[in-house]
Amino acid sequence: MAGSLTLADVAVTRDLNPVTHHGRWTGLVVGIAGAVAICLCAQPAAAYRPFDGTDAAVANLNEVEIELQPAGPRQEGPQSTLIAPEVVFNYGFAERWEMVLQGQVETPLSPGGPSTLAATGAFLKYVIQPGVLQGQSGISIATEFGPLLPGINTEPGVGFSWAGIVSQRWDWGTAHFNVEANLTREQHGEVFLDVILEGPSTWKVRPVAEFFYDKAWLEAETRSALVGAIWQVKEDLSFDAAYRYAVVNGRAVNEIRAGLTFAFKVEGDKTPAKPGVTFGNWGLSR
Repeated sequence: MAGSLTLADVAVTRDLNPVTHHGRWTGLVVGIAGAVAICLCAQPAAAYRPFDGTDAAVANLNEVEIELQPAGPRQEGPQSTLIAPEVVFNYGFAERWEMVLQGQVETPLSPGGPSTLAATGAFLKYVIQPGVLQGQSGISIATEFGPLLPGINTEPGVGFSWAGIVSQRWDWGTAHFNVEANLTREQHGEVFLDVILEGPSTWKVRPVAEFFYDKAWLEAETRSALVGAIWQVKEDLSFDAAYRYAVVNGRAVNEIRAGLTFAFKVEGDKTPAKPGVTFGNWGLSR
């Protein structure tokens, strides 16, 4: 999970709007079709931008949210890699439930090599306890779980991921805490511990930071720090930029991240879309 990606006003309230059974299934079909189209045309990959972790919120009912990074460079020791693009597709298919599809295309630049589709996964996210991120008082608690899917030209196996997420907001800002346990595609155990800090949610441009520790036994150990900013343009659009420095198995990793998040309603729901952080946490195993 400790390896990548990533949107919007995390603290935004997610309204739960009723929808008919027909509308819900129509939305689901449209959402899946959209995700497939993105994967085929843009080649996927990301998380709650620009972080590796996520928050305790989900997309609104019958809402589609796209997290996109068109391109981003990463330097790990002598290896230069272009991550282009990274995409996370989120769909609120029921009250307090969200479907997440994600992946990323990595192209080695120096030395060169074939492109790979990595960090692929399909997850369900559920808000266990509505709180400040749902417009209520108290902490928000969520869980996310699902399979780590095989990549293309990399990581052929199948794994599984489970995460617990807690979010809280104060006048000075918002904090999100992630604890994740994985069975990697190589069938090894992995643990991911993550803290995300954000500036005041009322600021148009707010500073952000993230610190995490990830260990996949017999594979890799990572310590990572990220600093950046999120610009909330309007309710359904935000831009982000960040710099990440990590140490992976003793090797330095430098990465620049920049992308956007946008949201829209599918057929059957006319209320305004509100972007938020959804994303499944990312890790080395992804």
